[in-house]
Amino acid sequence: MGVSGVGKSTIGNLLSEKLAIPFFDGDDFHPRSNILKMSNKQPLTDEDRKPWLETLNALAKEQLETGSCIIGCSALKQAYRDLLGKEIEEYCIWVHLQGTFEQIMGRLEGRAGHFMPAELLKSQFDTLQHSTESLDIDIKFTPEAIVEEIIEDLQTR
Repeated sequence: MGVSGVGKSTIGNLLSEKLAIPFFDGDDFHPRSNILKMSNKQPLTDEDRKPWLETLNALAKEQLETGSCIIGCSALKQAYRDLLGKEIEEYCIWVHLQGTFEQIMGRLEGRAGHFMPAELLKSQFDTLQHSTESLDIDIKFTPEAIVEEIIEDLQTR
C-alpha cells in the first residue's frame, strides 16, 4: 500500500518473483471511469473507489482458493483496507511503502504514460491514513533491500 509513485508495482513484482506467487497491480483493475477521472486531474471519491476495491477483494478471495497473491493497491484509508480484506482479514499482510512528498513527486514527474498525474499526489497524501497493522518501509532503500525486509518480516510471522 501507499500513494502513487511509491513503488508498489516494482516491489510487488520483485516480491512475486522471490516468493513465486502472483502479483496483481491494482491499477489494472480500475474501471474506465476512474482512469478518465484521474487522467482529468480529479481525485477519486470513496464512491469511485468502492467497486474497484470490491473487485480486488474478490480477486484476493479467488487467489486464496489455490494459494496466495500480492496485490499492489494504494489502500489509503482504513475503510479501504477493511473492504479489501473483507472476510479474509486473517490472510492479509499490509506493507506500507513510505516516502516524503518531495521524493515521490520527483518520481511521478519522471514517470511517463501513467494515468495518475503528479498533481493528484497531494490529495493522496491528504487522504492517507496510517495503518497500525502494517509493516512500514521507507522507500529510500533499494527495491531489493525492501523486498528482503518484507521477506524477513514474513518469516517471523
